[in-house]
Amino acid sequence: MRTYIKRVLAAAFLASAAYSSIHAVGPGEVRWNNEASDTTRITGILIEASALKSPSPNELVSFIGQKFIATPYAAGTLEGTPETLTVNLDSMDCTTFMETVAAMALTIEESRNSWQDFLYNLERIRYRQGRTDGYASRLHYISDWIVDNTHRGTIQEVTDRLKGSAYQVKTLDYMTSHRNAYPALADSAEYARMKSVETGYRSHRFPYIKSAALMSNGAKDILRDGDIIAFTTKTDGLDVSHIGIILMDNGTPRLLHASSKAGKVIVDPRPLSEYLQKNRSITGGRIIRLARL
Repeated sequence: MRTYIKRVLAAAFLASAAYSSIHAVGPGEVRWNNEASDTTRITGILIEASALKSPSPNELVSFIGQKFIATPYAAGTLEGTPETLTVNLDSMDCTTFMETVAAMALTIEESRNSWQDFLYNLERIRYRQGRTDGYASRLHYISDWIVDNTHRGTIQEVTDRLKGSAYQVKTLDYMTSHRNAYPALADSAEYARMKSVETGYRSHRFPYIKSAALMSNGAKDILRDGDIIAFTTKTDGLDVSHIGIILMDNGTPRLLHASSKAGKVIVDPRPLSEYLQKNRSITGGRIIRLARL
C-alpha cells in the first residue's frame, strides 16, 4: 500500500513539474523595465502575501494592491514591437495596475511565491487563452478580458447577482474606429485580427450596476473590500473607461486606482459616491472577483 502511495505521489510530482516546465515563461520572453529591481520587488510582495493567514482572494487583492500606492502613473507601458509580455513596476496605468495585482493574488492562491510563477499568471490573465500571440491576442476590451478569464476559471463576474444590476448593450469597435490612436493597428494584419475580435462583440449585452446604486448608502452592502470594479462608459464603441479596486473604509467604499489626474496609484480621498458624482461619463460599474482556486 505504501509503495502504491509513493508511486502515485511521484507521478503527481512529475506531472506537476512537467506542467510548470511547459507553461513557464522564461526571462528572455519578457520585456522588463528593470529586471533586477522588478523581480526582487515581486518576490518580496509575494512572500509578504504568503504570510497572511488563510486569506480570501479579495483579501489578497486588497493587501497586494496597497503595496503599489504612490507608484507613478504612465500610459502605454505595454506598447512595443513585437508584442511581448511586459513587466513594469515603476509606472502603471489603471489596467496594468489591476493585472499586476490580480496576477500576484492568483500566484498566492496557487501556493506559489516566485516571480516566475507571477509571470505565468500575468500572461495567463492578460492574453487570450493565456498566450501571447501578437497585439490582438491582448485582451484590450474589459468585456473580452472578463469573458476569456471567466471561461478559464480565473475570475468570476458577480455584477448580475448584486442588488441594482441592469444590462447594457453596446457594439465594441472603439479601437478600429480610432485606428490612428493605436500604432500597432497600422499593421494591416493586426488591424484585421482586431476587427475579427470586435466582431464577436457586436450588440454585446453585459451587466452593470448603475451609478445611482453605487452612490447610494446601499453600496456598502453591494461591494466588498478587494472587489475589482470596472467603470462602464457613455463613450461610443467602448465598454469600460477605467478600472480599480474597492477598499472599504469603515463601511465606506473608496477607490484604489492608478489615477492619471493624480499621476500615481492612490486611494482616492473621496468616497466612491463622490468620485462617481464628479465623473458623469461613467454609467456604472461591473464587479469582478478572483475565483477561489
